[in-house]
Amino acid sequence: MNAASNPSATAIEGPEYTLSHGELQACADHLAALLRAAGVRVLATLLDNSPAWIVADRAADIAQLVHVPLPLFFTPAQARHALQVAGVDALLTQPGWSQAGSPASPQPLAVAGEWLDLVRLPAPSVTMPPGTGKVTFTSGTTGTPKGVCLGRAALDAVTLGVLEALRPLGLRRHLCALPFPVLLENVAGLMAPLANGGACIALPLAQLGLGGAARFDPVVFHATLQARRPDSLILLPQMLRGWTAWLRHTRTQVPASLRFVAVGGAAVGAQLLQQARACGIPAYEGYGLSEGASVQTLNRPGADRPGSAGKPLSHARVRIAADGEVEVAGSLFRGYLGDARPPGEWWRTGDLGSLDADGFLHLRGRRRNVLITSFGRNVSPEWVEGALQEQAGVADAAVFGDAQPQLCAVLWPAHEGVTAQDLQRAVDVANAGLPDYARIGRWVRACGAFSPQTGFATPNGRPCRPAILQAHAGALQLPSDPPATNP
Repeated sequence: MNAASNPSATAIEGPEYTLSHGELQACADHLAALLRAAGVRVLATLLDNSPAWIVADRAADIAQLVHVPLPLFFTPAQARHALQVAGVDALLTQPGWSQAGSPASPQPLAVAGEWLDLVRLPAPSVTMPPGTGKVTFTSGTTGTPKGVCLGRAALDAVTLGVLEALRPLGLRRHLCALPFPVLLENVAGLMAPLANGGACIALPLAQLGLGGAARFDPVVFHATLQARRPDSLILLPQMLRGWTAWLRHTRTQVPASLRFVAVGGAAVGAQLLQQARACGIPAYEGYGLSEGASVQTLNRPGADRPGSAGKPLSHARVRIAADGEVEVAGSLFRGYLGDARPPGEWWRTGDLGSLDADGFLHLRGRRRNVLITSFGRNVSPEWVEGALQEQAGVADAAVFGDAQPQLCAVLWPAHEGVTAQDLQRAVDVANAGLPDYARIGRWVRACGAFSPQTGFATPNGRPCRPAILQAHAGALQLPSDPPATNP
């Protein structure tokens, strides 16, 4: 079944109303006509998850505009930067939310039953790669996000690849648990289910227990899950970790409707997957990147190897370069904003990995993060961090030790009750499973949570190593800047 075969089937379940596939298409056609009449070329959206966001995304596609989805967790400075470098000439947002400084009065628009403001902006002329249909901004490790220009053909290819992989599961209702501007949810959580004639549950992020980019309340999240009873979800590893810990502590049951939970955005780890599945969460790890228009590999029932990132989907080609770096092809981006050079046939991802005999991708961390100890041993910090984060008392870890005889770590506890003795015990257990050159010799408790608010993490939960090192270098007895020889 696809969307066109049954236009009366439910497409969107909002907080208070639903839209059928036919109604969704009619709303999108109407908005597309308004945007074309207004002469909009590059449309940015700054909205909470809602049916209106989905309508706007589809309307931009129909009108052949460039859509620039902005996440609510961007700082005002990041949002202004994105609007400027993308040449945005119109911003669709909630009334009163605009900080664009436009001299024109906002134009009120009714979109899927919700009143929004269309704010016209004095946009500079920006040259984008030919064929750009959407600009997604990577979370990055600095305050200036990078704009990745995607073509519609690449987005459609990934959509089809996800559909082909998951079609045997018969999934019908997907609860959108990530912000829509996150490309993973946009493509695999919206485009794929809707193209298959399924329904997407689109609720404000607060109803999912999400606040900002790093606050997650598993109690609120689980209550919504119980009320809506979806078939599928997409989660970030930190969300899975928090939900799993709460389920284990409370011995609460997962809704029987839930049959597939994709986990991506950062490394997951076999032990977390095992713990999640023991709680009834059907969790499967995948791998993707913005430059590949999202998902490239995925584990799923019938093709599952915990600890791996799964097999390449039908649209993706994956190979390993001579130096161990993962390269992908098949659904690549058109270029970056400000750097329109085409990527070529293959894209070097910056991730280290290997393909096993059965075609499963195994990741070993980021190439640029590799540490070389003073004994000449190469260590991926993500490997050691994963071992630490598998321990009950550790929520986050960052590992350092370039040109040092021993590795050291900055640890953020799982909750306030975790003592220094608990953290030492966690380090001891992790060390017991690591070779001597990869063990932690000393550690300190972090001075703040690993979050975008502290500057210690990206919105996807990846540690911002330079900031963490600078804040804890004295306690770790390390130089605050990494050696120039670090690759």
